[in-house]
Amino acid sequence: MPLLETKYFGSMVYAEASVFDFPAGLPSFEDQTRFVFIETPEQAPLVFLQSLSQPELCFLALPILVVDRDYRLAVAPEDLAALELDPERPPQLGTEVLVLALVSLHDGFSATANLMAPIVVNLKTRRALQAIRRDASYSHEHPIDAVRTTQEYEGIC
Repeated sequence: MPLLETKYFGSMVYAEASVFDFPAGLPSFEDQTRFVFIETPEQAPLVFLQSLSQPELCFLALPILVVDRDYRLAVAPEDLAALELDPERPPQLGTEVLVLALVSLHDGFSATANLMAPIVVNLKTRRALQAIRRDASYSHEHPIDAVRTTQEYEGIC
């Protein structure tokens, strides 16, 4: 298995099957197209999106339904096509797609989640993109409630 050097997790091995491809990269990081999602029991439900080519690049994310249980996914047809999903029908959260909200930490005391531009992952192909919503029904700085226990997240993710 390949070895990955990271700034935050040190050296780690990963399976090629655990790599997620972002063909267009992420906004401002268009050249970063391959990531490993790191999850640890101690930090659940947090997900770390670690770049395979830049050891210091790691994004923090949460499953979207952890942040907002009533979140309604809206993905443009061209984004669904890029993910190799049927653009004629909405994808099913949890079975067809994984949806994550990128998290920003502010002053070390508060955190917000970007609900306006979630990370959408086709679970079958492992292709992913940041889907920027066309409407303004969600914020890119949605306040995150106090940290919940892992048991409170069960049944959401």
